[in-house]
Amino acid sequence: MKILIVEDEIGIANFLQQGLEEEGYTVEVANDGEAGLEKALNQKANIILLDWMLPKMTGLEVCKAIRIQDKTTPILFLTARDTIQETIEGLQAGANDYIKKPFSFDELIERIKVHFRNQTETEILRLGTIDINLAKHLVISNKEEIHLTQREFELLCYLVQNKGKVCTRTQIIEDVWNIHFEYDTGVIDVFINSIRKKLNLNKDEELIKTIRGVGYIANDLN
Repeated sequence: MKILIVEDEIGIANFLQQGLEEEGYTVEVANDGEAGLEKALNQKANIILLDWMLPKMTGLEVCKAIRIQDKTTPILFLTARDTIQETIEGLQAGANDYIKKPFSFDELIERIKVHFRNQTETEILRLGTIDINLAKHLVISNKEEIHLTQREFELLCYLVQNKGKVCTRTQIIEDVWNIHFEYDTGVIDVFINSIRKKLNLNKDEELIKTIRGVGYIANDLN
């Protein structure tokens, strides 16, 4: 599960990143509103932790802009601004939760778990005739259950969550493998070939298409 932190106070951002990574989450950090919006729209996260007072764009502006394109990813405001009117503004902008600074890290973890649970209990990803049940870790293609390894499942989910976008090999290595240094991305091709074989797809089909020299894209068009 991937969490995006949008926080301009470096100390708080580092504290959150370290703590969340120790809990087993993959974490991305942006230190201003514009960078946070770009990462939110282009590097699909499962949850967004968003500060209100940010350089370049406020958290409220970022939240509203995200919701134009993304209606479902949970957004949690982490802010010292906690008047009733401000809370209402945040929720009306599309936030799912509101946590006042200073906050208990244990409380934050529990709230994150609740939002993850709510998200996976209801979310079914679809690609053509392929259904992916995140809560049950099931892949169904043409009414037949497909058995994928954990890494194959994560890679397929990543492509489908970014459906219609080209996912470069570097992005996949960073976001799925959580590797942020130079690495042989050829391993991705091995996993893609395995997924295609299990789903009875050939390399020319549009469902999971190779973009030569770049990466892969998932599409519903056949």
